[in-house]
Amino acid sequence: MITKLIMVEGLPGFGKSTTSRMIHDILTERNIDARLVMEGDADHPADYEGTACLTKEEFGRLLQVAGPFKEILIGRAAKKGSWNLLPYQKLKNEYEASMPDDLYHSLSKQDIYELPLDLNRRLITDRWETFAEQALHEKTVMIFECCFIQNPVTVGMVKHDAPEEQVTDYVLGLEKTIRPLNPLLFYIEQNDLGYAFRKAIRERPEAWATGFVHYYTQQVYGKRHGLEGVEGTLQVLEARRELEYSILDKLGLNKERINNSLYDQDTYKTMLINKLKLHGVIQ
Repeated sequence: MITKLIMVEGLPGFGKSTTSRMIHDILTERNIDARLVMEGDADHPADYEGTACLTKEEFGRLLQVAGPFKEILIGRAAKKGSWNLLPYQKLKNEYEASMPDDLYHSLSKQDIYELPLDLNRRLITDRWETFAEQALHEKTVMIFECCFIQNPVTVGMVKHDAPEEQVTDYVLGLEKTIRPLNPLLFYIEQNDLGYAFRKAIRERPEAWATGFVHYYTQQVYGKRHGLEGVEGTLQVLEARRELEYSILDKLGLNKERINNSLYDQDTYKTMLINKLKLHGVIQ
């Protein structure tokens, strides 16, 4: 059975982006039609990135104060049952300075990942179901950097401190939707979580580190455990890793745990090639 979906998961700084790009390169070098979707892609086919979710009443109130942006919002809103979905990040990217900051911030507060967990799960699962139905009939091999495990765990554990069983069930539900795609999951590991995360902090923009630490310590999980700063963030990440290991054990799809502690790209690429051959993705 042909693999139509390859997913790369792991903690920040562990090498998800590098791995995803390598896999894409390996496939394209062998003339396999592949599409790489990185974390944060506003056009993600299976997830919602920078998308607000509003009731009919909320959307109506928003239009009343949207001024010259009213017609744009009406034209870009997508109906999903009784909800109105607005891709506010794409609008900001397209209209830049002409989109009022207060409008952008108002929409960001109603992001799909700010919703109650049950509603978030329903909308995200529906999105994955639609993607899976479409991908099944296409020749392209999709490569996703995270979002399959990371997003449910982040919103479930980090944001809401939901029970482990509830978060696990969220991911297992997504697994059911993609089974027809014969997915392959690469989970990236590092021997030293602290070293890998601090390396990411050194190498990435300061705004990323500030925002990441704030989110991981100021959501329900971090506050309930009294966690602060980089050290507190590391404790949240350790708890997240343990939960993700537990979820991995329960997943029935094809999966590989890959250690990237050496940061040796040549050896690492060879390892990935061998794993892709093992699972029949390449010859």
